[in-house]
Amino acid sequence: MSGHVASKSIVITGAGGGFGSLVARKAAALGASVTLGDIDVSAAQAVVDEIVEAGGRAQAVAVDVRDLAQVKALVKAALDAFGAVDVMVNNAGIMPLAFFSDHEAAYPAWERCIDINIKGVLNGMVAAYDPMIAAGRGQIVNISSIYGNFPVIGAAVYGASKSAVNFLSESLRVESRGRIKVTTIKPTGVPSTGLSGTVVNQAAGIGIVAHNMPDFMEMVGQMAEGTFPPERLDPEAMDYASLAPEHIADAVIHAIDQPWGVSIAEVTVRAAGDHFVL
Repeated sequence: MSGHVASKSIVITGAGGGFGSLVARKAAALGASVTLGDIDVSAAQAVVDEIVEAGGRAQAVAVDVRDLAQVKALVKAALDAFGAVDVMVNNAGIMPLAFFSDHEAAYPAWERCIDINIKGVLNGMVAAYDPMIAAGRGQIVNISSIYGNFPVIGAAVYGASKSAVNFLSESLRVESRGRIKVTTIKPTGVPSTGLSGTVVNQAAGIGIVAHNMPDFMEMVGQMAEGTFPPERLDPEAMDYASLAPEHIADAVIHAIDQPWGVSIAEVTVRAAGDHFVL
């Protein structure tokens, strides 16, 4: 690391678990002050307690990213506690994969997806915009997905939401050049984050794995049973099959750990032996 994370004030949504909690821990360990927003504030507070016990600076704030006023209050909490909001990480999201034929069961989850994945990211960008412009610098990090690259069956709404994240990110980058830098992180599948728990129809994953679906489902089953070959879960192996969340968090930290004048605009993180065709 090159030392550019230290002393930054970083706000993270969805920070009670998954990528968000890992980014918070890693950033705090490097000297950043972190504000963890989550709809489950007790989960965020548990992460804060770990960070503070280790000597870091952190606070937890209850936030529903669908509500702009709450996201603005999250940013204000960072400003009040740490004097700045240098980086806004819009991480909160859900993944309700489903076919159009599943609409009766899927529609409520699709509405939540639109509100969290699109509106929630927009709210984070809007909430951080004025303080960053006033400070003359800032960084937005938006968590997208390879699902935003191209439409596939089973992911119409989720993929559209991540495509929207890409559009929002690039639009702000073009408009605010020299004042706010924007990074879009595109993970592939990371089963152990819990995001798969928001899938409506597991069969809808076929759109992104295509002919690899049988092998992929066998892997998922073996991972659940604890029988998947451990050597294929070793990141040192070329046939590493399934990313650990730490690799995504490391990509976020790498994007933040740059001089202010250097912007890493887009990062896709894959396991070298993954099953995904996008």
